Amino acid sequence: MQERRPAFRQHEDLEDIWRALSNPTRRAILDLLRDGPLTTGNVANAFPELSRFAVMQHLRVLEEADLVLSRREGRRRFNYLNPVPIQQIHDRWVSRYTRPWTEALVDLRDGLEAETRAESA
Repeated sequence: MQERRPAFRQHEDLEDIWRALSNPTRRAILDLLRDGPLTTGNVANAFPELSRFAVMQHLRVLEEADLVLSRREGRRRFNYLNPVPIQQIHDRWVSRYTRPWTEALVDLRDGLEAETRAESA
């Protein structure tokens, strides 16, 4: 039985997520799953240029990164987007760089408003 990783990862343990997100086909699969769960067959049908086996390999990489969760119902396997690792990437790498820009925009707005008030007086 394969060991299951925790849904919450430490910042140092994001390599699988980066590897999974580096491939355009896997990103396209995640885009498909954003609208709701799909069976593996439905995912494969969305990529007619790929074999079903190739799509299953991509899904496996996404599962290893915990970006996709799957559930079996009889013979069908439903694949669900798990947005938690993407949020962790955002928290670790994006949000820390947006804060200075947001603060600069607020300062700019405040400065322009103060200038407008001064001109009106």
